[in-house]
Amino acid sequence: MNQQVAFSQQPVYADETLVLPGHARPSANGPGANGPGGTGQGFNGPRRFREFVPDKSTVWSTSFAIVDMPATLRLAEDIIRARTPEYIVTANLNYLMLVDRDPRLAEVNRGAAAVLADGHPIVARSRLSGSPLPCRVAGADLIVELANLSAEQGFKIFFLGAAEGVAEKASKALKQQFPHLMIAGTYSPPFRELNQAENQDMIDMVNRSEAEILLVAFGQPKGELWIADHLSQLKVPLSIQLGASFDFLAGTATRAPKFFQRCGLEWMYRAICDPKRLVPRYAANVRFLFRKLLEDFGLRKA
Repeated sequence: MNQQVAFSQQPVYADETLVLPGHARPSANGPGANGPGGTGQGFNGPRRFREFVPDKSTVWSTSFAIVDMPATLRLAEDIIRARTPEYIVTANLNYLMLVDRDPRLAEVNRGAAAVLADGHPIVARSRLSGSPLPCRVAGADLIVELANLSAEQGFKIFFLGAAEGVAEKASKALKQQFPHLMIAGTYSPPFRELNQAENQDMIDMVNRSEAEILLVAFGQPKGELWIADHLSQLKVPLSIQLGASFDFLAGTATRAPKFFQRCGLEWMYRAICDPKRLVPRYAANVRFLFRKLLEDFGLRKA
């Protein structure tokens, strides 16, 4: 079902900073898998019926939910009220490049309740197909809209990840904007490899908070892999990796002005602000984009 376009914003590229324990690869075909030959039960057993299941548009082998922001919020609320742990992936061009390199991420995507298009190139490419995406759903906008929804509906949010103090600052910024928002907790793990006991303590902390939404800022693809690997242990209805959105709210990073967002040039603004880290990443993203376009038009073998 195509949703009405609410608004279109620009991509957010997650910060790759946290080192996590080794990830157990989820099976695409075994019990609880959503992939071909799987049982369709996801990472956490049978899923309860949800009222809203969005249609899909496939861009470069990844199936995206055909949703705008209002439809995304409807889906999020539907998941929360179903009370069965699920997760949503926000995918920008950098994430699709990582999917192309790491087969585990394709399995993560298949297990997701939805994969959101967080990039103008993805939306533009979908419009050359029979199932166009209505707009970009930016993680930096989604975190604010989820806070607004939670304040209205009484949902609690846990903020997990980012540099020390950033999660707390981000939560306080949203609390100031939405006074009725309930913060279930915040935690920024140390920037080193966590042992199994520390990882379990972190999961237990989240579960004890009784949060309805878990927002994670571990960076791509660590956050997506961590959520998928530990979904069966999490007692949170909805988990999302959102990355740099924490920094934008905390004021430790600056989001591009609206002009850059509307023109699809937020990546350029961020590259200017943080060239040492982001220029190499965006250069790789551009090479990936051109390779995929050449393949699409038969000018290069896939």
